[in-house]
Amino acid sequence: MILNLDIISFREAINTLLSVVDKKNTRPILSYILFSASKGSLILTATDLEVSAKIVLKADVEGEGSFCVNGKNLFDILRELPNQNLVISVNDKTNTLNLNCALIEYSLLILGPEDFPKIDFQALLPTFEIDSGKLRELISKTSHAISNDETRIYLNGIYLQEVNSRLRAVATDGHRLALYEMDLDDKQKVEALINGVIIPKKGVYELKKMTETNLSKIKIAMDESFLILNSSENYFLSIRLISREYPKYQAVIPSRTTYKLVADKTLLFDAVKRIKIMANEKSNGVRIKISSKELVITANHPSLGNAQEKIDVNYDGKEMVIGFNAKYLMETLSTLDEGEVSFELNNELSPVIVKSEKHPNYLGIIMPLKL
Repeated sequence: MILNLDIISFREAINTLLSVVDKKNTRPILSYILFSASKGSLILTATDLEVSAKIVLKADVEGEGSFCVNGKNLFDILRELPNQNLVISVNDKTNTLNLNCALIEYSLLILGPEDFPKIDFQALLPTFEIDSGKLRELISKTSHAISNDETRIYLNGIYLQEVNSRLRAVATDGHRLALYEMDLDDKQKVEALINGVIIPKKGVYELKKMTETNLSKIKIAMDESFLILNSSENYFLSIRLISREYPKYQAVIPSRTTYKLVADKTLLFDAVKRIKIMANEKSNGVRIKISSKELVITANHPSLGNAQEKIDVNYDGKEMVIGFNAKYLMETLSTLDEGEVSFELNNELSPVIVKSEKHPNYLGIIMPLKL
């Protein structure tokens, strides 16, 4: 079997698959990429059994066959090769893959396809389409709030649900929450999303990567265990869903608030970033004193010193001092565009709602920090 490939697109494909390849080496074969060549195309597949990816490349193919090659080793080679024509050939007698580019030659040991997991991208499931730009926006507005606490696996992803013919994404780690909604087409009634599904963090990362390579529509299908995505019939993802019940996140969102503060997003973000330098490394805690037309951010580090900065705000409620985790506050603000942001609250200990007029479909929640 001989393949003539465009090295740039081949290198990009292997790099894309490399983030899916199993890094923990639970099974040696999972660190390999499956090659399946037939007339006019090369199919590349990688999996860690939780997230699987398949990329279809156009190729000049003589003969056909399948084999597995170590993904990292192959990419390390491709990264160093010049952007010239690449010829790949398989020697069945020695079980080797030969790479020829310009005057450079490599010979890699390969494995047969027998032990590679059989991945089903379930093309027969009902599908619906989502604009990739809108899907990317939905992920970027919520993914920062995904929990890293592996003891609460149900929080280790984004909760996707259909609510009143809108697609809603929610992520929370118990200290902050991000919620974003987008419209679905009128005809799209997604039964599988009525009760919601949880997409794991690694799947969210791979899905975001897919939206960055596809500038049009992405086809989505799902059953009770997997989310299947199809980008232009040449890039596929299969993501195993987290089979847990998502917590009742609505209970965290205040039904009404008493006070509202409006500030310039950039001014506030930059001020918090500066004052965070003097915050305790464990809590990242800063104090924010809110008074008429002014907000004062302070931090006091017992072994380094203290810092303070004032910014003008629009506020005419009662004076309050609230503690915040500066990291959470910055990550929430960083998802929003420049302009005004509003903070709605009831008191020093109640959840604070973060909104932006530029993003009417977004709602953030930050829990105050006791300092």
